[in-house]
Amino acid sequence: MDERQLRILRELGELGSVTAVAEALLVTPSAISQQLRLLQRAIPVPLTERQGRRLVLTDAGQALAGAAVEVETALARARGSVEEFVGRPDGEVSVAAFHSAGGSFFPLLLRALAGPGKPRVRLADEDVPQDDFPRLTREYDIVLAHRLDHAPPWPDTVTVTTLLREPLDVALPKEHPLAAKRRVTPRDVADEPWITVHDGFPVMATIDAIAAAAGRRLRLAHRINEFAVVAEAVAAGGGIALMPRWTMRPHPALTLRPLSGVQARRTIDALYRPERTARKAVRTVLRELRAAARSIQAA
Repeated sequence: MDERQLRILRELGELGSVTAVAEALLVTPSAISQQLRLLQRAIPVPLTERQGRRLVLTDAGQALAGAAVEVETALARARGSVEEFVGRPDGEVSVAAFHSAGGSFFPLLLRALAGPGKPRVRLADEDVPQDDFPRLTREYDIVLAHRLDHAPPWPDTVTVTTLLREPLDVALPKEHPLAAKRRVTPRDVADEPWITVHDGFPVMATIDAIAAAAGRRLRLAHRINEFAVVAEAVAAGGGIALMPRWTMRPHPALTLRPLSGVQARRTIDALYRPERTARKAVRTVLRELRAAARSIQAA
């Protein structure tokens, strides 16, 4: 049995004929009769009986029709609760981000959503290989993920809002000879020791592209994922590295130089399951993330 069949039984008890129920529910009498037959199959005792030209409810039918009122009331309360949840502007929204995005976006998000009537964000850092970002949308309402321009697109299981298309520059100590150049090429940097991420993380594809363009393998001296730590290692003379242009705070001991001859850019996307945006609070957080991205790029 389902809600529609119970509603028909209830209306039949009040109106007394299939035709009257059909008119009340704006369907055909044959559709009403079919639903009554389906309902009767699920019940071991008769629900209706003929009294002259009228079709009336048996005692069992009246009992079930009474229960139908309680079912409709409970469902109405449930729908009301869902509508209230979906429409609440101050609901909780969980947001995960990889480290450098979290460092840039989280403070702006917290400031923008401070005060009454705003969504309450629950923030988390998640530094995972690129292929694992879509899976995080099971746990979080919104996931900030990054990928390189030429990488495969995100799967159709998630919806994507692009926040930034951020260049990756070569980070050098200020006193490094290459810091005097306005731009550097793969050949310029091919013989330098490199500090880069672990395998499976997006930046590695650009490192491979630099090696291919220079025609020789790069010397990977250190493997560090966290860009703040990378910056300190570069400043200490441990090597050079690729660094995001906008989402890392400037380091006083470093110089960033654009890279020519290789497409060195990453996309920062907000990933989420489409049903999450039915909630007003989630839509509000997405809007503030887009505003934060504009601020980060303009800074």
